Amino acid sequence: MNSNLKNLKTELELELQSILSYWMENTIDKKNGGFVGQIDYNNNIINEAEKGSVLNARLLWTFSAAYKITKNKEHLKTAKRAFEYISKYFYDKEFGGIFWNINYDGTPKDTKNQIYAIAFVIYGLSEYYSVTQDKKALHLSIALYNRIQKHSYDIEKGGYFEAFTRDWNPIDDLRLSEKDANEKKTMNTHLHIVEGYANLYKVWKNESLRKAIIELLETIEKYFINTETGHLRLFFDENWIEKKDVISYGHDIEAAWLLLQCAEIIEDEQLITRYKKHALQIADVTKEGIDKDGGLWYELEIETNELMAEKHWWPQSELMIGYFTAWQLTQKQEYLDIVFKNWDFTKKYMIDKENGEWFWGVFSDYSIMKKDKAGFWKCPYHNGRACIELIHRIQN
Repeated sequence: MNSNLKNLKTELELELQSILSYWMENTIDKKNGGFVGQIDYNNNIINEAEKGSVLNARLLWTFSAAYKITKNKEHLKTAKRAFEYISKYFYDKEFGGIFWNINYDGTPKDTKNQIYAIAFVIYGLSEYYSVTQDKKALHLSIALYNRIQKHSYDIEKGGYFEAFTRDWNPIDDLRLSEKDANEKKTMNTHLHIVEGYANLYKVWKNESLRKAIIELLETIEKYFINTETGHLRLFFDENWIEKKDVISYGHDIEAAWLLLQCAEIIEDEQLITRYKKHALQIADVTKEGIDKDGGLWYELEIETNELMAEKHWWPQSELMIGYFTAWQLTQKQEYLDIVFKNWDFTKKYMIDKENGEWFWGVFSDYSIMKKDKAGFWKCPYHNGRACIELIHRIQN
């Protein structure tokens, strides 16, 4: 192993410890249970903020996955806290779904079933089961998988619908957030369903689940990957008619490595071969979103060709894994150089050296974006996973 890779691995091991420490020291809600719902950019805890299912599922996954590396019992204990809180407060025992968010005291707030969130709970539960062998986690993960297959899967046209009411009826507002198009089938949700399903398959070798993963990867290839441009198409209606939106550089490079990993988990050689090609094509076109400082811009408006000149924390994390994967596939130094340069950018501008964790992002003048340090969307999953993935991939 060359010295640059060895140094990178050492730095990522330290950064992973730092990220985990931040969440344990700052987000444990001793009064109401679980984890606090929000910490602002000044590191002030918002005690009565709502608690999001996505944040809690990602905490469960991150601490479970990290424990495999750190073997730190406090990390496992934090994962258990997340598991128990999700099971008690987010799981809807009446209708078998997951509440989108709850109040700070654990009472339900928005009870809709957003498939994206349920997929993340599957991702977290299956990872927790892999380190604890707690059958409750596996059974709940399988039950949620069955719910998605029963209610969200489009039997007629393929793919998965976005969201439902608490009792699994159609819902008008399907969006994950205000910035998203209100469409019935999205790249983001399909990406994370297959991610959750593949993680479940690692611990539950079920043939129906494997077939669902194969179909998902084929659906994503058919509709969401634009093989002409190498970018992802993001939004479709129920009939697979695209609603053009933006080029999301972070989602592009995240999909590049993650979808290949899903194909590898189910050991489908045809899909592996095809997704290796996609991984490299996407990595090559994503270069257009990399600034000269090594940071990855957020997104590009397709119609106006206008760049959203912000660099958020999570696309940097996905870039590192995506280009490391490209290097592993080709051994081309240019891909590894992109990883090193981006890590230098991240250390300089993303990591909060005073309070820990990473800032939400920076503007083009490097001023810090005054958004959550922890919150509904600000989780340790992207940056934690970048550390975890690269630590595993950099061989001793």
